[in-house]
Amino acid sequence: MVQKNSYISPVDLKNGIKISYKESPAHTGRLKYSIDFMVPEGTPVFAVRTGVVFDVKDGSDIGGSDKSFDRFGNYIELEHDNGEYSFYEHIRKNGSIVKIGDRINKGELIGYSGATGWLAHLGPHLHFNIHTYRTEVSDEYESIPIAWDEETERIISALLIDN
Repeated sequence: MVQKNSYISPVDLKNGIKISYKESPAHTGRLKYSIDFMVPEGTPVFAVRTGVVFDVKDGSDIGGSDKSFDRFGNYIELEHDNGEYSFYEHIRKNGSIVKIGDRINKGELIGYSGATGWLAHLGPHLHFNIHTYRTEVSDEYESIPIAWDEETERIISALLIDN
């Protein structure tokens, strides 16, 4: 049975895709529950749950392995009716097909992955997390464990490179 607040995958889960919770050096502190999908640039990115576009940045074409590239990462952020937010990072330049305020259905195409921002040693990939904000007036958020739907959890577990 699907959980009430479960999420689908933000990318098509095909054989050969590598997925990791632990490989990125960025997945610590407030990002500790983030996950990376190692996919080529231009991979379609889908909304994991119905929501409203909360924020978008897609004007950068800069990315690299050093942490100093972090501020150049493009992203899409959706707000969901359960008080949680989904965050999709490393979107390609002009790769968002949504804008702030758009209502988006679960599974709807929202953009295309890229290689912007701090990629560490991973190369092009989609960084993803579910998070909540610490307070209503703060821009500081904390990632939370992702409650995947049953089928997505099964496939992700099979494709994880983490031991």
